[in-house]
Amino acid sequence: MSQQVYLDHNGTTPIAARAVDAMLPYLTDHFGNPSSSNPQGLAARGAVDTAREQLAALIGAHPDEITFTSGGTEANNLAIRGAAQLAEQRAALTSVVEHPATAQPIAVLEREGWAVHRLSVDADGRVDPGAVPGAPLGLGTLILAQNEVGTIQPVAEVAERVRAAGGVVHADAAQAVGKIPVSVDALGVDLLSIAGHKLYAPKGVGALYVRRGTKIAPVLVGAGQERGLRPGTENVAGIVALGAAAELAGELLADESARQLRLRELLWDRLVAGLPQLVRISPVDGCLPNTLMVAMPGRVGGEVLERASGVGASTGSACHSGVHTPAQTLLEMGLDPDLALGALRLSLGRATTESDVDAVAATLIAAARGD
Repeated sequence: MSQQVYLDHNGTTPIAARAVDAMLPYLTDHFGNPSSSNPQGLAARGAVDTAREQLAALIGAHPDEITFTSGGTEANNLAIRGAAQLAEQRAALTSVVEHPATAQPIAVLEREGWAVHRLSVDADGRVDPGAVPGAPLGLGTLILAQNEVGTIQPVAEVAERVRAAGGVVHADAAQAVGKIPVSVDALGVDLLSIAGHKLYAPKGVGALYVRRGTKIAPVLVGAGQERGLRPGTENVAGIVALGAAAELAGELLADESARQLRLRELLWDRLVAGLPQLVRISPVDGCLPNTLMVAMPGRVGGEVLERASGVGASTGSACHSGVHTPAQTLLEMGLDPDLALGALRLSLGRATTESDVDAVAATLIAAARGD
């Protein structure tokens, strides 16, 4: 395979040309501080306000419900730890397949004495809303689209039950926004996290949606920017790029989702034709349209990728000091540990073509066979 094909868009995305064009002037000519009242500062403030409108439109929110952060991890921490500070009940609900950016803040609450209920998942990696306990809750947090296997969670159903139990509801939507339609009202969430670099915006910028009236305290303290929720001089260029990327995502969403879904299924067909024993881990339905995780019995995914020169993807295991460990998410889904070691995550993007799919399939088949 002579040319690199990138199929790790769930890891990060390239910055969209529109986002680059939008942000460049704010790295050079328009360098003002948005908190300043001089002309340069007012221009920067206007650009931030426009980006707030663009991002709010993508998720069906009001612009004043958008708080810009340094990324998805900060947004998750602000949501979970900020809501926890004002919660009346010290009990939280989450799942066993969360990203570390939410699992670790929840673990902090647990060490501080919170009771934490973690919902288990089925073979598709999906929680059962009916398993939400009826006991009072202070907080519920659930990943909207699982980052490894792509499973879309029943957030709206879980949110309804958490709210009925008195809790504030947060969704980690880092992998979902821009890939599937996301409406904060349809989901019924109070808080929702966004990561710019999963959305064809730069790394180092993100946002937290905070529904009007939701009680949340800042985690950082300082000069009071972002309505006091996220102090610190705003990353104007990154925010402008995120706004432009959000606007572009809204324009492309329907067509790109359908196109990537078709290519994802073509990739599966090509792979399983050459590797009949291949196991599909990502569900066919209720899954991100760009995400395909598969497992090769008797193979280690990382070793297959090492032989598959030219394929940029990720595995379902971690390697520390030469020892491969299966991903916890896959074990929670009931996969045999040996099979989980053979997992590969292939996540498509806007630049992925049918010829890319053919080339990747041929390369992975040869690598798995040892050709």
